[in-house]
Amino acid sequence: MVEIIGVRFSNAGKIYYFSPKGQKIDAGIYVLVETARGMEMGRVVIENKEVDDSEIVSPLRDIVRIATEEDFRQVDENKQMEKEAFKIAVEKIREFKIEMKLVDVEYTFDRSKILFYFTADGRVDFRELVKALAGIFHTRIELRQIGVRDEARLLGSYGICGRYLCCGSFLDDFRPVSIKMSKEQGLSLNPAKISGTCGRLMCCLQYEQNAYDDMLKKLPRRGETVETADGVGVVADVETLKGQIKVKFENGDSFKMETYKLGDFKVKGGRKEKVEDDIIIEAEGLDEVIKEDIIAEDAVVENVHEQKPHKKNYKKRKHNKNNNHNHNKNKNNENRNNENRNNKKINSSGDDPDAE
Repeated sequence: MVEIIGVRFSNAGKIYYFSPKGQKIDAGIYVLVETARGMEMGRVVIENKEVDDSEIVSPLRDIVRIATEEDFRQVDENKQMEKEAFKIAVEKIREFKIEMKLVDVEYTFDRSKILFYFTADGRVDFRELVKALAGIFHTRIELRQIGVRDEARLLGSYGICGRYLCCGSFLDDFRPVSIKMSKEQGLSLNPAKISGTCGRLMCCLQYEQNAYDDMLKKLPRRGETVETADGVGVVADVETLKGQIKVKFENGDSFKMETYKLGDFKVKGGRKEKVEDDIIIEAEGLDEVIKEDIIAEDAVVENVHEQKPHKKNYKKRKHNKNNNHNHNKNKNNENRNNENRNNKKINSSGDDPDAE
């Protein structure tokens, strides 16, 4: 077991472990630590605690010291310098006519390096830009291309829920989010409702996904036949988090709907009728990225089964084509042999084939 403290270098992001060097450090205190980028100031978010050696990335670095008033003044000065560096970098990008968008500029605590974060559609050749910036600031320059999610986290904003973005307030990392989560949770596929400020699927879709996965294993799907105390009916709707279903009972031209909780019914068999989903209809308003996710997830099983016979049919057609070619070749050879035999007979009889 090793004693550590957890340090974060921004409002949100990964937490890094450091050795407190035997000091008792409370959460919220700022410390100076040595990182791969140089000296940095970070905020303690995990107080002294012991963790297993397997959770530590060796070597575990020690903190340098607890931040002082002088250190805070230097951080404030760095922020002012970052604003000036941002303006200069934007002018140089325009001067070199580079297709990139500058998002943020960050000085390391000891000013040994300046990091420029930018977004671009593809790869960008910024070698001349780096040379120009190094000549102006006389320090190490590093340009980092980031994605739209990192851009949203750096700039900050408010989500459609009215709260500050999760990625900019407490999320330590971006976790995978898929359109399948939205479908399983019964949410609308309207892009305005399931996309975040960054234009990608909202990170909060995966918050309750484990609960949905657990309940979906126990509940039937819409259209399946179930047996209840009131008789046999078809599942018309599934309320996943409540753990209950709505069953439709048909009686001639009329029908009735009843609600049953988990354990009050028994799944009798497969789907009685094909239930049409609203995915294709609602997908009309989705952007191309989300559309591709829907199509890929819905058709992946079909494609796997369709590809194999397709390859077999191709081989079969190729085999038949070769057989036909060989058959025609043999037939042509046979015709030539017959003509040669006829010519030999004519020549041996002394008749002139061209005589009238």
